[in-house]
Amino acid sequence: MEKVPMTLQGYEAMQEELKTLKTQERPAIIQAIAEAREHGDLSENAEYHAARERQSFVEGRIAQLEDSISRADVIDASKLDGDQVKFGATVTVADCDTDEESVYRLVGELEADIKEGKLSIASPMARALIGKTVGDVFELVTPGGAKDYEVVDVKFK
Repeated sequence: MEKVPMTLQGYEAMQEELKTLKTQERPAIIQAIAEAREHGDLSENAEYHAARERQSFVEGRIAQLEDSISRADVIDASKLDGDQVKFGATVTVADCDTDEESVYRLVGELEADIKEGKLSIASPMARALIGKTVGDVFELVTPGGAKDYEVVDVKFK
């Protein structure tokens, strides 16, 4: 069984989602199915089919979360330090052409969300950042061409 790197915050968020699905969503769906069955013919009952579809989605998500949690290799970034970029680091990078700065936190694949600045450790940008220190300049090949970036700051929170 392959371990999956995950931050402590990502692990806790998954556990919370799993708890919500099991304690709130499951019972609500069971109730909705029971109510829909009372309406009679199930073959033409849209409420029943919608509830069963929702049940299928929730049970799939529960299985997915349980699998991810069981394989989690939890890394508490707040206990890490140093000046080198590694998993869990919050990194500020600057585009060498525009001086535009971006802040990314390197997280596990399952918790990545670029809108929140959480960058998957498997992404090209994260792979390029690993091992770099403040002041290092690196090239990242993008679909629009190669771009140069500079590491401005490395923190562990």
